[in-house]
Formats: sequence, structure tokens, C-alpha cells
Amino acid sequence: MRPVSLSALPAAVIFDMDGLLFDSERLSHHAMMAASEELGCGFTTEDFITLVGRPWSANRALLQERISSPDGVEMFETAWDRHLLGMRPALALKPGVIDLLAQLDTLGLPRAICTSSSRSDVDFNLELHSLDGRFQAIVAAGDYLHGKPAPDPFLRAAEVLGVKPEECLALEDSHNGVRSAAAAGMCTVMVPDLLPATDEMRRLCRCIVPDLHDVRRMLG
Repeated sequence: MRPVSLSALPAAVIFDMDGLLFDSERLSHHAMMAASEELGCGFTTEDFITLVGRPWSANRALLQERISSPDGVEMFETAWDRHLLGMRPALALKPGVIDLLAQLDTLGLPRAICTSSSRSDVDFNLELHSLDGRFQAIVAAGDYLHGKPAPDPFLRAAEVLGVKPEECLALEDSHNGVRSAAAAGMCTVMVPDLLPATDEMRRLCRCIVPDLHDVRRMLG
């Protein structure tokens, strides 16, 4: 199905990172399962799904409910990070990233990354795929007060770019990301990754598309 077209070009495009630009959610899932097996935590894929699109501070509280020992969460996080570090060189781009960025270059549209991940993770991913300098702004963990699903991350991204939130196109793959972008008043498009679209997502989004190639076509 051809995606809904936009009545006018946005002033800027705001990208989520994990699961939208990079296939990092799957790597993170594999790393979490490896850490769980190593430490005998018994986490499942369903447990991982509940963590997607949330800041670490919120996820830490959820993990603490399942890990009873006082230093258990720190041990689990260390093991998870160690497994993920070994997998990161295999990180793949999501379909359509390069073509969409080229289209934005042609149109002269600024763009930002708006993520719950750390700035160091953003820098690593961009450098791995030679995308340094392709985004005019990066808003990462620590750059805003409240994480997704609050609107703060997207509002901050619009502020850094110097554009009005309602004039931005926001691209997200997670439910909390969509909620955040919609709460910021942005025209929101969902590109599902691990989380399928729901009726709530359809209400909040301009449209739902399978990949970033369709976003490129939306922009003409």
C-alpha cells in the first residue's frame, strides 16, 4: 500500500535511533538473553519487549522487580553490556536509511536524532556506518528532563533545530516513541520494528509504513 502523502514538506525530520535507523533492538535482545542465561535470571523475549522505547532509569526499576539481590541489576547490566559490545560490529542499518538521508539532502531539510540511548552509543553507530555529520542535531539521554513517552525529547530536538514542533515530521518505531512525538505535537509516522502497530498507534500517527523507503516516497 502506498503511504499517505504529506500536504506540505516538514520544516525538519526527527529520527528515533534504535530500531529505526539501526537494527540495534535485535542485537540488544540477543545480548539480554545471553546475559540472562549466563546469570540464570530467566528473562524472556516478552520481558525485553516491555523495555523497548523506555529510558534506562525506568527499565532499571522493572529489572529490579525481577532481580532480588542488592547488586543484581548492576551485575546484569554489566553482563548485558559486555555481550552487546561483542555484537556491535555486526550492527546493520535499517532499510531505506541512506536513500532517505539523500532525499533530505536534496530537499535541504534539516534532521535530528532523538533517542533514549547515550550520546556515546549514537556516536559509535554513526561512525560505524560513516554517517557522521549527516544529522544537524543529536538529542540523547541526559539532554532532557523526562524521557519518552513524555514529549520532552522531541520538544528539545525541535528547539535545537530552531523549528516549531508542529512543523516537524517525527519517525518512530516504538509505542512510547510514538506517544512522545505525538504529545510534542509532531506529525508522526511509525515504522514498526519489534513492536507491531496497535489501534492506539494508528490514532496517534499520520500513517504506519513498513520501512524508510516509504517515508522517502512520502516526501516526493
